[in-house]
Amino acid sequence: MIRAALSQASRIAPMAFFAMGVLMAAPVLAEPAKKGPSVTPDDTTEPVKGLANDVQPGFVAETPETGKDGEKPADGPSGGLTVLERMGAELPDLPAEKPFTGKVDDAYGAFQRGRYLTAMELALPRAQLGDPAAQTLVAEILDRGLGVKRNREQAIFWYEQAANGGDPTGMFKYAVLLMERSRSKEDRKKADELMKKSADLGNASAQFNYAQVLVADSPGEKGLRDAMPYYEKSAEQGIADAQYALSQIYINLKDLPEEKTKRAREWLVRAARAGYDTAQLDLGMWLVNGTAGERDYDAGFKWMKRAAEGGNPVAQSKLAQLYIHAIGTRSNPVEAAKWFVLARRAGLNDPSLEDFYLGLNDEQQKAAVAAANKFRSGS
Repeated sequence: MIRAALSQASRIAPMAFFAMGVLMAAPVLAEPAKKGPSVTPDDTTEPVKGLANDVQPGFVAETPETGKDGEKPADGPSGGLTVLERMGAELPDLPAEKPFTGKVDDAYGAFQRGRYLTAMELALPRAQLGDPAAQTLVAEILDRGLGVKRNREQAIFWYEQAANGGDPTGMFKYAVLLMERSRSKEDRKKADELMKKSADLGNASAQFNYAQVLVADSPGEKGLRDAMPYYEKSAEQGIADAQYALSQIYINLKDLPEEKTKRAREWLVRAARAGYDTAQLDLGMWLVNGTAGERDYDAGFKWMKRAAEGGNPVAQSKLAQLYIHAIGTRSNPVEAAKWFVLARRAGLNDPSLEDFYLGLNDEQQKAAVAAANKFRSGS
C-alpha cells in the first residue's frame, strides 16, 4: 500500500496514483553493476523464434519491409487522394527531412513496438554492464511480466541499480516500490529522497507524486504552496491528475498572481479532455455556475453528461438535476429519473431526487428503470 501521501485523504480531490508506463530515458553509462539474477522466459507461451513472432497479445507487429514478390515499397507519403488534390490545387513540395543525429536505442524501440523478448535480449547485456536506462527497461519488463515470467524481486534489483546509476524513471519506480513494500522510516525517507530527485530531473509522474508527498507532510495551505511548483511542472507535461490539482489550487488559494488564477479553468479543461471524470464533473459545475469564467449552460451540461456516462455517480446525480430544471437541455423527467436510479444503485442517494422520483407516475418510473437497465447493459 502506497504511503498516506498517495491516499485519498491526502489529495485535494480524488486522484488516481499515476505511474508512467512509457520509458523514454536515454542510455547513460555508469560504473559496471552486478550482473543480477537470471531472467526466466515465460514458458507458459510458445517459444518465440525471430523478431516477427516477438509480439505479445494486444500489440500490433511492425509492417513488413517488403511488399508483394519481395519488392520493397517506396518511401514517402501515402499515394491516396488528398484534400488538396480534390480541390484541384497543386501539392506543395515536402519539406526536407532533418537528419537524426541522436543515438538510436534499439532496445527501447523494440519495447515500444511490443517486442519484449527482443527488448530484453538487447537490454540485459547493457544492464549488466551498468547502463541505467537499460536497467530500468529490464526492470520494467520483469515487473510487468512482458514475455518473461513476472518477477518483482528481480525487478526491484534492477530498479535499484538504475536509481543508483541516475536514471530518473528508475528512481521513480524504485521509490514507488519502496513505498508499497516497506513501512520502515528509513525506506520511506529514501523513497521521498528518490522521488524528489527524480522530480527535479524532470520525471512528470515523480513531480506529481512528490507534490502529493509535500501536501501529506504539511496539510493545509503551506503544503499546497510548497507542492504547487511540482504540480505545475507535472501539469505542463500532460499529467491529468496534476492538471486537476492545479485547477483546484489556483481557484482556492488566496493571494496568487492573477496570471495563475486566470488559468484555473484552462487546467480543468485540459484534465477533463484527458478523460479524468472528476475534472469533467467539476468542469460541468464550473460552467453552469460561472466559476473562474463565464457561464455556459450548454457546455456545462455536455461535460456533466460525459462524466455521468463514464460512470461517475456524483455526475449522474447532478445530471438528473440538470434534466429536472432544464439547464443546458430540455426538461425530461424520465431521463432525470434514469440518472437518479443509476446514481442510487452506485450507492449515492439524494433526498431531493428521491422525492422527485416518488412523485412520478408508475409509467414514468418503469420507463426510467428500463432506461437505466438498458444503459448498464450497454445496449
